[in-house]
Amino acid sequence: MNAAVHAASPVSVGPVSVGSLAQLTLSLLVVVGLIFAAAWLLKRLKLAGPRAGTGTGTLAVIDQLVLGPRERIVLVRVGEGQVLLGIGAGGLVPLTPLATPIACETSGAGASISFAERLREFVKRPGGGA
Repeated sequence: MNAAVHAASPVSVGPVSVGSLAQLTLSLLVVVGLIFAAAWLLKRLKLAGPRAGTGTGTLAVIDQLVLGPRERIVLVRVGEGQVLLGIGAGGLVPLTPLATPIACETSGAGASISFAERLREFVKRPGGGA
């Protein structure tokens, strides 16, 4: 009677073969690799972070200038004013609030170039920097 109950059990408790264990491990490694590849691709295409013109309230990222792999300058709209922020491995550093707002087009790559040029002009102007 005990053997009949054991045979009718839906869960098979047999020895695990080396082939099925290897297949399971390989499948797991492929899935983890795909997750890392997707994260790397999103980071490279800048789809994972804030984009220019995002934000609907009083706080929005207007544009950004990439300085290095982990450093960038971000122009942020705060209410009616604008603030330049430095973002790096050490954290977030407020650079300066701007007295006169910089008008930027949000048309993709051209906007980043014009933002960089306007930032250089702003820094070169007397009284423009902090």
